This record gives sequence, structure tokens and C-alpha cells, in this order.
Amino acid sequence: MRSVSLIIPTLNEADTIGECIMRSRAVLQSVASEWEIVVVDSSDDETPKIAESHGATVVRSEALGYGRAYLRGFEVASGDYIVLMDGDLTYAPEDIPRLLKLLDEGADLAMGSRLRGRIHPGAMPALHRYIGNPVLTWILNHLYSIRVSDAHCGLRAIRKAALEKMRLRTAGMEFASEMLVEASRRGLRIAEAPIDYYPRRRGGSKLRSFSDGWRHLRFMMLYQPIPFLMAPGALVMALGMMLTAGVLLVSRSSELRMHSLILGIMMLFIGYQTFLAGIHFSIFGTTHGITNSWLAERLLSYHSLEKEILLGMAFIIAGIAIGGRVLMSWISAGFGSLAEVQSAMIAMVLSMIGIQTIFSGMLISLFLLTDGREC
Repeated sequence: MRSVSLIIPTLNEADTIGECIMRSRAVLQSVASEWEIVVVDSSDDETPKIAESHGATVVRSEALGYGRAYLRGFEVASGDYIVLMDGDLTYAPEDIPRLLKLLDEGADLAMGSRLRGRIHPGAMPALHRYIGNPVLTWILNHLYSIRVSDAHCGLRAIRKAALEKMRLRTAGMEFASEMLVEASRRGLRIAEAPIDYYPRRRGGSKLRSFSDGWRHLRFMMLYQPIPFLMAPGALVMALGMMLTAGVLLVSRSSELRMHSLILGIMMLFIGYQTFLAGIHFSIFGTTHGITNSWLAERLLSYHSLEKEILLGMAFIIAGIAIGGRVLMSWISAGFGSLAEVQSAMIAMVLSMIGIQTIFSGMLISLFLLTDGREC
């Protein structure tokens, strides 16, 4: 005896929403003892009127966003099983029973898989099919120990009890990734079923390849900053330090010294800033209740703005000292030509690192203020 809520987010789907609801009703009547269709609408066409005329419950969502629409739908859905599906008929309502069967068999989250099913001609651009979706799915699988083939499929079903364990909050397309990550973090069982994927009947896709892809990647960086930011940053910073030190201690060719020194300093700056960005991502996620990072908790436990200011000031003072010596040499030379470029660059490096360290400490202190912790 199933109780099923089907949630359909819509944005100007007047051409397809009527047929979508009719076909969905026929399916739900055959597989559920109780069912409802909830349309979360942000349209400015006839979509809501058509949906209501076919018996759907229409909930208005003034704010746009894929994730916002589903979060709004979850508030009113009453079924024990909740199905998520687009309203443009790119997914077939007739595939819903496959997902419900997985829930019956013990899965908490049932995913459709277009890549293991059939993608009809013209349904998915080659960029999405062979690069975007597989790459993002691969990253998601390896970072969060998930085993799915199509992480961004828009046809999925979830137990309401499982949904209540999650802390879903993202507003855009990254909501699809967040649901999988949350399911993995809560120890929920995820299963897949092959489905069909059809081309839109009218109009182009509402997906924006690069901006939507970036939203998914940004979300994953927020949850896992170490492999995305901190580890690469530390590596580049270490290479920059070794190259800079090697040039200063070993190289004798002035031309080689200068070009290599510039490269080493550039790597040092980029690596340090990337490493700090990873720390900021981790602390932001922890203080806002998005993630539970042991690294961020450790950093926050030992964080002291005064210590970071002192450390930053030490770098700045060292830079000013070296820069002052260069200035005195220039004055002694009568403000003429000066062969102190390397010392000037080292002074710049120390000063910039000091400034970055101080402002990084201030930013972390702001996160602590919003979290209500002592700085």
C-alpha cells in the first residue's frame, strides 16, 4: 500500500504540463493506494491554470531555482514516497514504477539513470553526455563514496523518512548533487534504475552548461575543500618556495635567475591564496552548518586573530626591512641604476604574504562572529 507524492517544478511548461499530469495520474493510479501531484510553479504563462484543470495541486514559488522549487514542494508533500520529475516530458512518467520498486526493495533514494537506459536522439547535447555529466558524476562518486552512473538525473524518488534526515538547502541545480551527498553522509541506501530520456518538444533546454556545471563544482568544493583547494594550493606553494629558494641559492645566470624567480614567486602567491581559500571554504561550511569538517573544527578551536595579526606583521616587517635596505642602497647610488631587483622582489613577497595572512585571519573571525563563537 503505497502513498506517493509527485513533485513537478515548472517554469513556462504550458505546452507539456497537461499531458505530463494526465500520464502521471494514470501511472500513480495503478501503483499507489494514495497519491497526489504537486506542481511548484514559477511561470508567467498558462502553466498553473492548465495544471489545476488536470487535478494537480499548484503551489506558487516566486523565487526561481531548481532547488527552491523542490524545497517548497517538500513542505506540502504528504506521501511516504516522494517522486521528483520535470514537467517538460523529457522524462517518461511510465518510468516512475521502476523507482518505486527500488524503494519497496529497501532503497532510501532511487535514482533514474539515463546513461544506463536510453537517451533518445536530440535529448542530450554531446557536451553533457560525454563530458559534463560523466566528469561531475565521477568526482562526486570518488569524493563521497557514492556509486551512481548519472548523478544529475532529474527523475528520482525518495522515502519521506529519509528526506527528513537530510539538511537540504541549496537553491539551484546543485540541489541534485546535494541530495546525493546528504544521502551518503546519512548512510542512506542509494539505488539506480535505467530510464529513457527524451528531447524537449518545444523550445531549448533551460540548462546553462557552464554556469550550472560551476554550481555543482562549487557545491562539491564547499563540502570537500581539501582535494579541490587546500592540497593543490599547498603543492603549488611548496613548488614555488623550492623554485624561489633554488634560484637564490644555486643559479648564477642573471637572466635565468630573474625569469625563474618570477615564476617561483607567482606559484608561491597562487598556491598560498588557493590554500587559504580552501581553509575559508571549510570554515564557512562548518560555521553555517553545511558540513562537519574535522579540519575546520580544529582550526576554529585554535584560531586567534591576534596570533595571525602578529604572524602577518612579522612577514610585513621583514619585507619592510629588506625593502628599506634596497631603498638605502638606491639613495647611496644617487637614485641611479640599481642591481637590487631580487631583494626588492623578496620584500614584496614577504609583505604580500603578511597582508594575506592578516586579512585571512579577519575573515575567519567574521565567520566566528556569525557562528557565535569567541574570537
